[in-house]
Amino acid sequence: RREFNLERPVASARLYTTALGVYEAWLNGHRVGDEILAPGWTSYKNRLCYQTFDVTSLLQVGANTIEAVLGNGWYRGQLTWLKQRDVYGDRLAYLAQLEVTCRDGRVERIVTDESWSAAESGVLEDDLYDGQTTDLRVEVNGPWTGVEVVAWDPATLVSAQGPPVRRVMSMPARQLTATGKGTSLVDFGQNLVGWVRLTLHDTVPGQEVTVRHAEVLEDGELGTRPLRGAKATDRYILRGAGAEVLEPAFTFHGFRYADVAGAGDLDLSQVEAVVVANDLARTGWFESSSQELNRLHENVVWGMRGNFLAIPTDCPQRDERLGWTGDIQVFSPTASSLFDCAGFLCSWLADLAAEQHEDGNVPLVVPNVLPLGPPIAVWGDAACVVPWVLYERFGDRGILEAQWDSMQKWVDGVAARAGDDLLWSGQFQLGDWLDPTAPPDNPAAAKANPDVIATAYFAKSAEILSRSASVLGKVQEADSYGELAARVRDAFAENYVTPAGRVLSDAQTVYALAIAWALLPTEEQRAGAGRRLADLVRLSGHRISTGFAGTPLILDALTESGYGDVAYRLLFQRQVPSWLYAVSMGATTVWERWDSMLPDGSINPGEMTSFNHYALGAVADYLHRVVAGLAPQEPGYRSIIVKPLPGQALSYARARQDTPYGTAEVAWRRDAGQFVLDVRVPQGATAQVWLPGNPSPELVAAGQHKWSTMDPVGDEAPLPRSATVLDLLGHEAAWLEFSKIFASFANMGDDRSVFELLAKFSGTSLSDLLDFPIGLGMQPPPSEARAELESVITRYSA
Repeated sequence: RREFNLERPVASARLYTTALGVYEAWLNGHRVGDEILAPGWTSYKNRLCYQTFDVTSLLQVGANTIEAVLGNGWYRGQLTWLKQRDVYGDRLAYLAQLEVTCRDGRVERIVTDESWSAAESGVLEDDLYDGQTTDLRVEVNGPWTGVEVVAWDPATLVSAQGPPVRRVMSMPARQLTATGKGTSLVDFGQNLVGWVRLTLHDTVPGQEVTVRHAEVLEDGELGTRPLRGAKATDRYILRGAGAEVLEPAFTFHGFRYADVAGAGDLDLSQVEAVVVANDLARTGWFESSSQELNRLHENVVWGMRGNFLAIPTDCPQRDERLGWTGDIQVFSPTASSLFDCAGFLCSWLADLAAEQHEDGNVPLVVPNVLPLGPPIAVWGDAACVVPWVLYERFGDRGILEAQWDSMQKWVDGVAARAGDDLLWSGQFQLGDWLDPTAPPDNPAAAKANPDVIATAYFAKSAEILSRSASVLGKVQEADSYGELAARVRDAFAENYVTPAGRVLSDAQTVYALAIAWALLPTEEQRAGAGRRLADLVRLSGHRISTGFAGTPLILDALTESGYGDVAYRLLFQRQVPSWLYAVSMGATTVWERWDSMLPDGSINPGEMTSFNHYALGAVADYLHRVVAGLAPQEPGYRSIIVKPLPGQALSYARARQDTPYGTAEVAWRRDAGQFVLDVRVPQGATAQVWLPGNPSPELVAAGQHKWSTMDPVGDEAPLPRSATVLDLLGHEAAWLEFSKIFASFANMGDDRSVFELLAKFSGTSLSDLLDFPIGLGMQPPPSEARAELESVITRYSA
């Protein structure tokens, strides 16, 4: 703290302030600003953000006091599952400059120097993972002493970009249950990030209250195992002032449930959840006739809200909460649709560039608090993908200018590692991380060949770099990197793709990458790859078989290949693994694993299980761009593509986007055999509108537009005359009836059991399936069941 006198009336005053640690600033007993956990988390040795506040109204003629309360935050608190402390330093410090302009024009400055004093506060312990312990009986615990001035390079100080972390909303408790153990179990109905605020009455001095947090329940109690080493517990020693409001300041938790001990009998009105996040403006909305799909989209929004806190984190609850580059790389298109995150991510990208090594290597996490390993595809490619996505969505070429050196270093580094054959192969990769077919204890052991993934990403990043050079007027670099991208694509096709379009490792992800990123040079290869991808999805029972690399692209690849119906079935699958499985299990955020919670309601036994990870929620961008049909054609939505994909599962869908030009909106509905499309184009923008079935688009200017045409969604095409099991798997109505009958006579629990049996014989004709079941290792169906099965085949056949 520092006490000072002002002898003249104040005209204006600004406080410039930051800390090593996190801080709250106070002037004359009033909190300065509403920021939480300032100055946030950056690569502190390279970039330390400072905040600026107008404090004119908080000053007075005469005696004044400026104070700051400091917490450990990311600077000195625990980081990673290794529980490292003091990663950046073991001393907390505060930096401030109060500039006061008096009415007579004189300027006075109060700065942090030897004249300040310090003491221990009533915050006895604070940690982002473990929580906060606060003794409310004392505001200052101990004598005021002198301070030490420590050296810090002022060149590292940068003004904060984007909105800060704030209390963005509060949520009332939905349910409160006495546990029988003297505690109250609170359900907020939503997995969120922040803390619990308690309003207590009739408190007594020294009363202790403890609040523990968890995302899910297991056996009726807090499921804390996924927290790993994080205690996620806040404790309070009460003043005994009768009525007291309890909430922490220097921690946050990811939770839906809380267990409150020591507070006596509570009612719902005394408990609320405070949601904290970077206060980003919402810019994108999606709605459809499917409540499950709407809930999935809402889960993605909540997942982003909870994980865009200081940096884009992987999860907000356990002993991790790191800025994994791969997560935001795959999620950046969705993030840019949902919120105005340009400033937020530009700040993070500046840290990425600062942490990047001269050989181009990008750390797995930014800010980097892990040992540096070798360059990793998908993760390191964030250096190119994220800036380009931000440019596409927000139209600011300055983003590319700021990141150009970083982008170039990444591509040049990969080119050096790939060598003359331009194949990034034979080196350590994380590959298609969290492929559901990988062993639970080895999420990198995906079916997709990691060399194929790495080389595909090499081609993509080189192409992005060439296009960025064109935007920036770097003609020579545009040509050079464009040629490099073309050569990598050729190497990919020559080494990993057959003339018929089969891609090495024959996994859904490698086909999705090859199709979506135009890595297949011939029409025959493109058609063959699309056909094979659709078959693989059918052979998976229309269940997810992709991880980080494939999940954001697979629906686009199916749609682009002419298999929009297959994409719809994959999107609307409800059995695990699928997007809607978590929704069916009551999820309110996107999970880290497709089966973070098992069908019996137990928590996945793996050591790495989170119920709030946004990466697999990258599908939300497809809902906006393809299902609703609202996508940018030119940077910043100056030109818009309207190309909706209606399907049997939906009767309507709509998307709205606040663009730099204004609000764009697309809404379509299927009604009484008609397809009705409404489009809103903002001033200064144009749109290309593709009506379903039309071979060419219609160009429209700003304004409201409407079209009505025949509903393009008809009944499913009939089964071919010599239908195979694979044909049956691809026909939704026939499969639902056939599998139900088959499960009944074969005493199988559900259609998944039937699928797992029959998929082994995908090329077998349905007639052979019924005529020679013993030869296929199956018991023949009873005559009555066989008649029913044949009836199903007949009804749905050509």
